[in-house]
Amino acid sequence: MKRHSHGARGSGRRDAPTGPSQRQLRAGELIRHALVEILREEEMQDPSLAGVSVTVTEVRMSPDLRHAVCFVEPLGGARADEVVGGLNRVARFLRGRLGHAIDMKFTPDLKFVHDESFDAAAQMNRLFDDPRVRADLAREDDPDGAQD
Repeated sequence: MKRHSHGARGSGRRDAPTGPSQRQLRAGELIRHALVEILREEEMQDPSLAGVSVTVTEVRMSPDLRHAVCFVEPLGGARADEVVGGLNRVARFLRGRLGHAIDMKFTPDLKFVHDESFDAAAQMNRLFDDPRVRADLAREDDPDGAQD
């Protein structure tokens, strides 16, 4: 009888990097939505969080769903390090509130980090606004310039 070859999926090979599982993505979104509601409704005792509006851009879950890395951006990007530090100080409080808001077997430990993607996008916008880059883009769009 012929043996069937199992592709990379069944071979147990770990050399090809894979992204997060559907389970991790769903749990991350569930936690992100719950955290947004908690941050909107609760008054934090940490002085660095007083009067600050925070955007939770993404939550990445560990494979066992026991740890969550929460990417945040304060409104306007001001005092990002202070705000992230304040959120990490109140992480246990937030975890307690999160346990009541979600229906998961375990409530994950929370770690907050500043989302650098906003800074990267602003840097790209500055590059595109550079007159030399605009001139290059205009040259590529001009069909007569292609004959040079």
